[in-house]
Amino acid sequence: MAVRKVVTYPDPILRKRSREVTHIDEKVNQVIQDMLDTMNHYGHSIGISAPQIGENLRIICVDVSRSPHYKKKNHGLIVLINPVITCAEGEKVVREGCLSVPDFVGYVRRNRFVTVKGLTPDGKEVEIEAKHLEAVALQHEIDHLDGILFIDRVDSAKSLMKRADLVKKG
Repeated sequence: MAVRKVVTYPDPILRKRSREVTHIDEKVNQVIQDMLDTMNHYGHSIGISAPQIGENLRIICVDVSRSPHYKKKNHGLIVLINPVITCAEGEKVVREGCLSVPDFVGYVRRNRFVTVKGLTPDGKEVEIEAKHLEAVALQHEIDHLDGILFIDRVDSAKSLMKRADLVKKG
């Protein structure tokens, strides 16, 4: 079990396109376990990508069941290697935050529904259809693999808020 330090903006690894995983070995499995340990350490986190713990690999973990509003409307823990969005539909504007940009939240336009293909940690190809918060979280984490942060997608600079100000407003 290893909780890793979360890489924060403006660290350059957050702007790199991550490398595809060519074979799943002990190192990849250790990275996945470290991602899960780190995500669990931050109780409010519903997703993490390998670059956020300093690994330039195309791996994401998402679990929206950690949110009190989505206990039953999701797939539970999703761990995907080399995830790709194959279908995206609908639009909505949602407020997002990120462990790697800890001081800010902002409003981002995302797709309501996505289909994502990838590999499970045991090498099986899967296709996941997700909606609502789960779709948003998958898009957010896959963006990390392409060097894109939610602050790059905010609707306007005015929609970017300091997290501390949001807490004060209640």
